[in-house]
Amino acid sequence: MNKKAIYIIIGFIVFAALSRLLPHAYNFTPIGAIALFGAAYFSDKKWALIIPLTAIWISDLLLNNLVYTAYYDGFTWFTGGALYLYGSIAMIVILGYYLLKKITIGRVLGGAVGASVIFYIVSNFGVWVASPMYPLTLEGLIACYVAAIPFFHNTLAGNVIYSAVLFGGYEYMKYRYPALEPIQIESR
Repeated sequence: MNKKAIYIIIGFIVFAALSRLLPHAYNFTPIGAIALFGAAYFSDKKWALIIPLTAIWISDLLLNNLVYTAYYDGFTWFTGGALYLYGSIAMIVILGYYLLKKITIGRVLGGAVGASVIFYIVSNFGVWVASPMYPLTLEGLIACYVAAIPFFHNTLAGNVIYSAVLFGGYEYMKYRYPALEPIQIESR
């Protein structure tokens, strides 16, 4: 992969992560799309994980310390649910790495749906574990998942729309500027 392509991919990820600072409906975010996009276009697995996680962490820093300051005492590096958020991102990267070896509309859409389900299951499990709102029983876990259902459609919509923008935008750029295509070296 050439340096221009790498910088453009990182630019797409940073742009999407910073879009979280714009007003939006609850859970209508690019988190799953960023993880899938990084997994699909970084051939090195470590960068497919590091770049999306770093971009989302930086946007979290900005959100938590500029937008949501009323909820925290002082500067906040991580929130209580960070382990579950970043764990779900890592799982989505793994999903994307295997699902998006070939980029098609169906695979991207399937990835966006899968990312939404992973985020829903993992993040709400984290809410159940960390929140005093739900007893640590099977009934409490079910109640937590049921209470989160109204937010799922925004997670799904955010992942689908941001995936369309990221993947569609980058594929269009590759079409328009063929120098962004990875160089295939034939072995002898």
